[in-house]
Amino acid sequence: MRFSLTKLYKIAGIACLLGMLASCVPAALVVGATAGGAIVYDKRSVKTMTEDQDAKAQAEINITNTPELQKDTHISVAVFNHIMLLVGQVSTDEQRELVAQRVASVKHVSRVYNEITVQKPISFEKRSQDSWMTTKVKSAMLLKKGLGSTQIKVVTEDSVVYLMGVVSPHQAELAADVTRRVNGVTKVVKVFENQQ
Repeated sequence: MRFSLTKLYKIAGIACLLGMLASCVPAALVVGATAGGAIVYDKRSVKTMTEDQDAKAQAEINITNTPELQKDTHISVAVFNHIMLLVGQVSTDEQRELVAQRVASVKHVSRVYNEITVQKPISFEKRSQDSWMTTKVKSAMLLKKGLGSTQIKVVTEDSVVYLMGVVSPHQAELAADVTRRVNGVTKVVKVFENQQ
């Protein structure tokens, strides 16, 4: 069964609402289930997925337990295939560097990309718009013929979309091109590893 992009957006919106109300299945998984029939697309090993989850959780704990990072900051952590991405906003260069220091010792991380900006933290409304943009990007990727979007993690912060995963150079360019065409995206940052 094929879905138009508009229908996928509506399904994704309902999925987001259900995910918030039920607090169980993440919206991205629900969207994947409606569009393709399977919930689990991820080709990482169970061990790698577990290590990524553990690394994300430990980084968030380290940041939360740092008093200097509790005021005038908004920090998000994403980990995919042992690559960590830090996004968000802090008030000073010192806070930005402190975040990097606090996650440097986290196990199962081979590389850290610190994309945190020094500016006033974005509003809750803007964060909600970013979540919706992530859903739109994933939906557009699902509809793009020839794009293996199942190995791509999408993170949006302040209308900048970060693409993570293990893909070929051709797939990386295809994903970036699809993302650039989504209304509201101001910049696309590729945080890809090349597929062997």
